[in-house]
Amino acid sequence: MSKDSDRPAFPQRCSFCGKPSGQVQRLFSGHESFICDECVEICHDLIQNAPESGAQSEITDLPSPADIKNFLDNYVIGQEEAKRTVAVAVYNHYKRINYQLQNNPGRTNDKDDVELEKANILLLGPTGTGKTLIARSLAKFLKVPFTIADATVLTEAGYVGEDVENILVRLFQAADSNPQLTERGIIYIDEIDKIARKDGNPSITRDVSGEGVQQGLLKILEGTVANIPPKGGRKHPEQAFVPINTGNILFICGGAFDGLEKIIARRIGKNMVGFDAEKKFVDAKSDEIFKHTQPGDLMNYGLIPELVGRIPVVAPLESLDEEALLNILTEPKNALTKQYQKLLKMEGVELTFEKDALKEAVKIAVERKTGARALRSIFEKAMLELMFEIPSKPEIREVVITKETITDGAKPKLLTEQKKKKSA
Repeated sequence: MSKDSDRPAFPQRCSFCGKPSGQVQRLFSGHESFICDECVEICHDLIQNAPESGAQSEITDLPSPADIKNFLDNYVIGQEEAKRTVAVAVYNHYKRINYQLQNNPGRTNDKDDVELEKANILLLGPTGTGKTLIARSLAKFLKVPFTIADATVLTEAGYVGEDVENILVRLFQAADSNPQLTERGIIYIDEIDKIARKDGNPSITRDVSGEGVQQGLLKILEGTVANIPPKGGRKHPEQAFVPINTGNILFICGGAFDGLEKIIARRIGKNMVGFDAEKKFVDAKSDEIFKHTQPGDLMNYGLIPELVGRIPVVAPLESLDEEALLNILTEPKNALTKQYQKLLKMEGVELTFEKDALKEAVKIAVERKTGARALRSIFEKAMLELMFEIPSKPEIREVVITKETITDGAKPKLLTEQKKKKSA
């Protein structure tokens, strides 16, 4: 008898799940490996359900500009002109994508061979007027991946800070690591005005957080294939990269552009604007000053001409007055008062706000000059003690926020079950 016959016979196992041949129906052999029928079935399901590599499907049920604006109305108060401008730009952007998918690249059915270019969007206006909210609401309505990038933390490639391409990494992660979904997404770059050249003139010295970042943004704004590290961080040769084509990614840039109004007013001078029947003077303090923004004004502010050319759609936002801020507190689907009411409803408590309390909060917000952002901090401070105590007091059934709660930090009116019945 040979030595090999003396060795114990080990059962053959699946190289994937490790099950022996006795626990599966079939075991298929390959080169120094095996796979069972169960793993074959799992692999088949994965292949069937996986998105087609390199292929994108048409965006079905593309909403009209009117539908897009109507949805924005549920979340953004006022800013009618900005919402209309954005709605049209977004509709044309995704209509362009659908057209490209219906026609093979380089082979179009049109006789004139008109090439549709991407139109990124610039939202400009005072802080707290709804720039980020518009971008976020758009992504929610269109059901596309969305991410926010802060331009102030970006630096030119090779310097300490965050590379421009890391913006794409975050969108890739928001798309569940799906390259095709990533290329349909929306990226909102906040505080784009903070990377402007300080004097509006080309810099002869290295400006790694200003003009250098603008140069880095050019290619991804216009459309390029960027090889990104899936998990972010700095690139190194041993790392696997994912190619992302930015040609169909919609970039929305936002900024307060403090001081731009003076540049516009200086250009307009004492001239009147508008039609003959409606001519009027516009100065730097006018809420409508940003409506007269021209590319030259943005270049004088410090944006390089190439960047201005890649953000052709400009949507100015107006500062919010007391009436608009009051509506923001109560009307939108995610209004601040509705959020607090829902939180207390989870505790079985009914929450109401006196009108004077809301008006007082609005007055304080106007004085702070930070738009709707001020409302959140005002109510967070006023509601802190209440949110701390309510979970420990199950007898409380109703809470009324008064004017004194907002102005002096006084305790709100608390009604127990008995008091509520008596008042009823």
